[in-house]
Amino acid sequence: MTEPGRPVVLDASAVLALLGNEPGAEAVLEVLPRATMSAVNLSEVVAKLAERGMPDEAIRAALDGLDLDPLPFDAEAAYAAGALRPATRAAGLGFGDRACLALAARLGGVALTADRAWAEVAVAGV
Repeated sequence: MTEPGRPVVLDASAVLALLGNEPGAEAVLEVLPRATMSAVNLSEVVAKLAERGMPDEAIRAALDGLDLDPLPFDAEAAYAAGALRPATRAAGLGFGDRACLALAARLGGVALTADRAWAEVAVAGV
């Protein structure tokens, strides 16, 4: 699935799969000790859990329990994510997806998602 030692950048769908014990949760759990995510993807997870009616305190507790240290989305990340639009647009990937892919490329890591649309996308270095 992932190369040992390489950092893993989690997409929002991967975190939601883990929290919901959905298919793929085991794969996310396996890489969790070396995983991180973009603050953009953290926001997506928070939004989805809030839409499902989860109270703010429960959201924070669930995410804090994963011991992830989300990385900020700065100007460098914005340029990198924006530059990925031509390569990802046809597959329907959105801003959050590109934020995840850009961070994975920057870290020399791999992006982990539960979104099947990503199978159609090739991003150098990820």
